[in-house]
Amino acid sequence: MVVMKTHLENRSSICLRKYRIFFVFGLVLLCTQVYLAYTFLALENENQEKIGKPLISGNDISQDEEDEGLPKGTRQLKLPPDKQGGLNKPLNHNRTTRIKLDCKSLSFVPVCEVTGREAVSAITRAQSQMCKERIVNVTCLSQQNLLYPIRLQSSCPHSLGFVGIPKSLGCFKDDKISRLLPNYYTVFKTYNSPAHCAYMCLQSGFPYAGVEYSLECFCGKEEPSKANQLPDSSCNMQCPGDSKQSCGGYLAMNVFSTGIQRFKPQEARNSSLKSADKTPVKIAYLLTVNGRAVRQVKRLINILYDSSHLFYIHVDARQDYMYRELLKVEKNCKMKNIIVAKGPELRHASIWGGASLLTTFLTSARHMLLHSKSWDFLINLSESDYPIKTNARLVEFLTWNRNMNFVKSHGREVQRFLTKQGLDKTFVECEARMWRVGERKLPYGIQIDGGSDWVALSREFVEYVANPEPDDLVAGLLRVFRYTLLPAESFFHTALRNSRFCPTYVDNNLHVTNWKRKLGCKCQYKAVVDWCGCSPNDFKLEDLNRIMNTADRNLFFARKFEPVIDQRIIDRLDQWLYPERMNTSVKLTTITKGYDAYWQSLYHHEDTSPLADDALLTISNSLARLAYRRLGDLGNADDKSVHLLEITAYFKENHFAGVLVRASSDRFALESSTLMTELPEQLEALVYSRRNLSMSKSWLGKIVSLTVNTEYDQKEQMFRNFLGGIGPLSSPVFAYEFDANVIAPLNLTILWLDPVNRLAEVNQLRIEESNLIGHVKPQLSEPLAIGVWRLFLVLDSKVVAKLRFLVVPLTHWKNRPISLEKARELNRDSTTGYYLTKDTVNLWLKFLKAHLTLRQLSRASSVTLVGWQLEQWVDSLVNEFYEIVRICDAGKERTRKPRTMQRCEASDWSSLGPDPKSNIDGLH
Repeated sequence: MVVMKTHLENRSSICLRKYRIFFVFGLVLLCTQVYLAYTFLALENENQEKIGKPLISGNDISQDEEDEGLPKGTRQLKLPPDKQGGLNKPLNHNRTTRIKLDCKSLSFVPVCEVTGREAVSAITRAQSQMCKERIVNVTCLSQQNLLYPIRLQSSCPHSLGFVGIPKSLGCFKDDKISRLLPNYYTVFKTYNSPAHCAYMCLQSGFPYAGVEYSLECFCGKEEPSKANQLPDSSCNMQCPGDSKQSCGGYLAMNVFSTGIQRFKPQEARNSSLKSADKTPVKIAYLLTVNGRAVRQVKRLINILYDSSHLFYIHVDARQDYMYRELLKVEKNCKMKNIIVAKGPELRHASIWGGASLLTTFLTSARHMLLHSKSWDFLINLSESDYPIKTNARLVEFLTWNRNMNFVKSHGREVQRFLTKQGLDKTFVECEARMWRVGERKLPYGIQIDGGSDWVALSREFVEYVANPEPDDLVAGLLRVFRYTLLPAESFFHTALRNSRFCPTYVDNNLHVTNWKRKLGCKCQYKAVVDWCGCSPNDFKLEDLNRIMNTADRNLFFARKFEPVIDQRIIDRLDQWLYPERMNTSVKLTTITKGYDAYWQSLYHHEDTSPLADDALLTISNSLARLAYRRLGDLGNADDKSVHLLEITAYFKENHFAGVLVRASSDRFALESSTLMTELPEQLEALVYSRRNLSMSKSWLGKIVSLTVNTEYDQKEQMFRNFLGGIGPLSSPVFAYEFDANVIAPLNLTILWLDPVNRLAEVNQLRIEESNLIGHVKPQLSEPLAIGVWRLFLVLDSKVVAKLRFLVVPLTHWKNRPISLEKARELNRDSTTGYYLTKDTVNLWLKFLKAHLTLRQLSRASSVTLVGWQLEQWVDSLVNEFYEIVRICDAGKERTRKPRTMQRCEASDWSSLGPDPKSNIDGLH
């Protein structure tokens, strides 16, 4: 037996040695299979965690939207900072970190315990107690589910939706490869049920909903084939959200009708029906304007104007200058069909994305309805819109489509749109900011839609949504959109889809928009909203063919246009639309002054809101004094007699051509009347910035521009601070543009030196062929040291360019003469240290030694100056960086003695000169 046992062991050992390679291979194969199985299961589990996965992703392809007339699936969306392409998630307060609010900072007792992270953050950041209390109250109502209606009832005749439990169509066989309801898929782990799934599918506009494998929810556009129907017993898995209901089984789906039909927008008519009313429609334009581009607004009114139309203008409540100027337009309109909204009840501060935008629209609409009973369509426009079809073509088109409503849908999967648009969040507007305070559930029972907030609405629909006593649907929607970001981008779409007006929905807002995702989505609105917003780019002359190619499409307006960016394309559009008007314009370019120029106000002495930049006022007041000194010997004691009246940016042949400073002098007005001197009581001066850039010979022609300034617009890649004033509390930005012949890539170093040769900042800049234009924002301590700063651009241990810029001491603080205490705080050398290491500073200062010269900062480092001494110091600095090149007489015409100085009205550069493009005195 022992011998036999030994023999068997030997045979086993021999077999193992002989077949060990196969044994090892089999073991590896087994381990691989186990690993793959584990990975597969983990992936399945991960997919189950993902919420809102569209099974057909054709509409989810990311593309840059070139205009709002493109096919669906290419619409621009606003990108939230906390959503990087993620899909919609269910509302779950438990997953939010529980943070308690510090009530010691509040002057009131909160009505509930606020624990949400976003709400606590908003309350903490808000400045006023009134705003804090408003955020607390809204948050508490939201936490108690009292802020929004739970359910709203649609009144769309063919899509009323289900009530209670959706209608069951039976149990159907599903297939992993070819899904039964293939249009949308999500997982509800804890609250899946037929009703919950069907409400979500109804919200997304799907006629059919299905529950499967207990947790899964599917949506579809087409009813499943009866050939796939299974016995009801095959769908036997319990629903986690309702234990009395079945939620399908393995590859078995309970299918339900959501009670709506598949939505199909109406097609706009492009010809007249024999039975149609051929009376031309009348249009009511709602112009919501902001900023200071008054001349462009006048030009827009001029090209749109028709005596049969109504023009209702809402000026942002904070814009005094625009409001005053448009009141003059209203007064001078002979037909009295231009109306400017007046009073606190009709004027609102309209911030980007603010809930007040919808309030502004509806309040204005009510007033327009009361003012005129004859208009048929309401079209909203801004100061940056412009027509791309004639008035006759627009009227003809709308006449063919009387009673229709034109809105533009997002064209994406609805749940994705809700997340990207922030519709699943509650926002509170106060302190001219939209505060994000937490997540929310939208009401059940209605379809949610949205897209563009530029619309063309029928009078009947406007009467419906603007009714002071709205029905339950509109009243409920108003409750929802009172706390919604960008409310006008969804309110009208949703009201249309769920009301009796649903058959009048046309998916076209008549606009073409210049979307450029890479430039327009830079989170540029973070200063006014807790969100990352996108904005269209301005059209330029190179875009003209793109606009002209829309000639055969139902697009009648385009946006955005800004003369400070490119006025040529606006001129060309005028010539294209109205050649009969422009036949004389060719002559105007040569015989009429001002046709190829543009002026935009930067400041007016009558303005109280918004406050002007104090550096702008400081430099401009100095330039006014310097201009009068240039005409005569003005002593320091007489400086108080000079008054700054207006500052204007001047553009010539589509290029920035300087700043105009208009001022008056009490002293010269007196002398001119008594002594008959040549000195004007008012003057306007054309001011240039002196060149402060130098570069090495080898780099001549390679650098297009290097600039340090403030108010950099990343979208348009330009500075909006046209005077270029930088004060001690400014945030300077370095902007660059290199010529295309630069051999890239390049690794450049930017050195920032303050007025006493201290190295304040070092930036590294890599130039690629794809980023020859860009900007760098340094981290500099505030307040900035007063005086002349220098910037060095270094490549391969050589200085290739040097730039000087001025940080001016302020003579004004909050638009009033600066106090001694504030001057002592701001107008001095910075005592705050820079963050650079000592080794870094020593290394670069040693490198720059040959380029540095001793420079005395000024007396402000030890002695605080105010009054005429401060003004004298400012004047010396301003004179170093600015040049007065022309002066004209802006005073009243007098016959006592002829003046040798040119009258401003007769010049081609003065803001008082002729401007035929913006002249609307002859409207009739």
